[in-house]
Amino acid sequence: MTIHRIAELEVAMKRRIASLPARFRPFVRHRETLPRTTMLTGPRGVGKTTFLLYHAQKFFETHRERLLYLSADNPTLGSEGLYEIVTSIFLAGYAGVIIDEVHFAKDWSIHLKALYDDFPNHTLWISDSSSLCLRMGKGDLSRRFVHIDMPLLSFREFIYLETGTEHPTYNPFNPSGQLPLQPSPNVLSAFMTYRSIGTRPFYSEGDFHDRMLSILDKTLYSDIPFFLPSISDGNLRLMKAITGTLANSSIPRLQVRSLCTDWSVGADKLYQLLNVMEAVDLLRIIRKEHDTKAKTAGEKLFFSDPAFYTVLGGNIDNAREAMTAMLCTAGGFLVEAVKDETTGDFVLSKPYEAASNHIKIEVGGSSKSLKKADFVIRDDTDYPGDRTIPLWLLGMMY
Repeated sequence: MTIHRIAELEVAMKRRIASLPARFRPFVRHRETLPRTTMLTGPRGVGKTTFLLYHAQKFFETHRERLLYLSADNPTLGSEGLYEIVTSIFLAGYAGVIIDEVHFAKDWSIHLKALYDDFPNHTLWISDSSSLCLRMGKGDLSRRFVHIDMPLLSFREFIYLETGTEHPTYNPFNPSGQLPLQPSPNVLSAFMTYRSIGTRPFYSEGDFHDRMLSILDKTLYSDIPFFLPSISDGNLRLMKAITGTLANSSIPRLQVRSLCTDWSVGADKLYQLLNVMEAVDLLRIIRKEHDTKAKTAGEKLFFSDPAFYTVLGGNIDNAREAMTAMLCTAGGFLVEAVKDETTGDFVLSKPYEAASNHIKIEVGGSSKSLKKADFVIRDDTDYPGDRTIPLWLLGMMY
C-alpha cells in the first residue's frame, strides 16, 4: 500500500463524510465512544457506514488523531493482504482503521487477530451484515472485538429523522407517565409511511422499492454464498422461491416436505439455508415457546424487515405480525410463538429473567379481541386502553 494510494483512500473518505445526512438516527448519536476494537453488524442499508464515519469524526475531535476508512469489497485493494494494507496505514501515521464489509477480505479474521496483537494501541473498527462473521472467523475474534448490532429504524427514530424532535423511549407493556407523544393525525399518517418505506434510513433518498429489491438480491446472491460456500444454483433459486412464498402466503409457514420434494433438496439442507437467511437478517424464524431444536422452519416465518411485504405486495396480516416481532425483538424481547394458538400469537420475555415476566400478546386489526392474552396489539387505532396497545406505540421502545 503506497502513500499515494493511502492519500486516495483519505480523499474518498472525505467525500463520504461530506455526503453524510444532516440528521443522524438516535442509535448513531447516543453512544459517546466506541471501544478500541469494535465489530458493527446489521442489515444492509441500515446505516452502518454512517455510524462508523460519524464516530470517526468524534474520535478526531476527542483525540486529534485520524482514522482511515476503507471497504474490503473495493476491487483496488484485492492484490494485497489485509494485514499488509492496514500495517501500511498505521505506519503512515493513522491511529486506526475502519474496515467495511470485512468478510470480502481474504483470511480477514486471521489478519485481524494479528493486527490486534501486533498493534495494541491502534483502533480497529469493522463492520459486516451478519454476526456470523464472528462465529465463523478464526482466532477467537468474539473475545477480542466488542459486538454492536444495529437494528432497523424504530418509529421513534423515523419521527426524529422527519421532524428533528426526539421523543423519549417508552415501554407500552409497563407504562409510566404520559405517552411519549400524542397520536395526532400527523403521527398516525407518519406511522403508515414508516411501516411501508421507513425501516431503513435511505428511504428519504427515493427509489425505496428498487433499492429494497437490490438488497434482497445482494443478500441472496452475494452474502449468503459467502457464509454457505457449498451453495448451488438450485439452492439460490429455492431461496428466491421462499421469499416469494412468504410474500404471497396468507399463513406465515413453510411446508418443508413439499419444498424438499419440489426442489429435490434434503431437509437438512433446507434448514441450513433457512438458518443462514435468518443470520443475514433476511428472515425472522419464530420458534414455538421453549423450542430448542437446531433444525426448524419455525412455527411462524416472516421477513425480518416488514417493508418487504409492501415491496413484494405481501399479506397485510403477516406484515402486521412481522412488524410486531421486529419492534419487540429490537426492544429487547425474545419473541416466541405460543404453544396454543387459540390463546394468542406471541410470548415475549426478557432473556435471563424469571418466567413470571413472560407477556402473551395477540396481534390484529382495530377490532381484534384479547383472547386469553395479556395484551392485544391493535393496528389502525390511536390510544392505548385497558390491555390494548396500538401498534404504532411499539415503535417507541427504542
